[in-house]
Amino acid sequence: MLLALDVADADEICLVVNDAAAAYRGVIPADRWKEPYMPLEEVHEEIGAGVVFWGYRRGGRLAGVMGLQEVHDVALIRHAYTRSSEQGAGVGSALLEHLRLQTDRPLLVGTWKAATWAVRFYERRGFRLVSDEEKARLLKRYWTVPERQIEESVVLRSRRRDSVRGE
Repeated sequence: MLLALDVADADEICLVVNDAAAAYRGVIPADRWKEPYMPLEEVHEEIGAGVVFWGYRRGGRLAGVMGLQEVHDVALIRHAYTRSSEQGAGVGSALLEHLRLQTDRPLLVGTWKAATWAVRFYERRGFRLVSDEEKARLLKRYWTVPERQIEESVVLRSRRRDSVRGE
C-alpha cells in the first residue's frame, strides 16, 4: 500500500534508509560514508526543505521510501530506499511510478556512481545518464551537495521529460 509520509514517520523512514544504505558501505568512498547514513535530524531537515516522502507499506511495516522535491522547474527523486529484505519485490518500482504521477515537471535523480545497481534500476525505468558536464551543472543548480559528492555522483534524467531548462 502506497501512502504519504510526514514528520511523524521520521523514525520509520530512518530505519528503512539506514537498512538499505548498508549496501553503500565499502562501495562508495569512505569519506562519503557516515553512520548512521541518515540520522533522524536529516529526515526532519529534508521534510522542512520540501521533500515529500512517500512510503510503501507491506505486512504492517514500511518496506520502502522515496521522496519528491520540486526545485525551480524540475522534480527531484530524493532518498529512494527499499529495505534489504524487500528488494527485488517491486517496492521501488511502485514508488517511482507513483511519484511520476505526482508531478508534470522533468524528473531528475542523483545517486553514487559506484552504486551501479541503483543506476541500472533507473535506466530500466526510462531514465538516462547525463554527461559529466551536465551532471555538475544540474547538481549545482538543483541540489545542495559538496564538491566531493559531485565528483562521486551521477545524475539521471527521465526520458519521458527530457528538457531541463535554465542555467
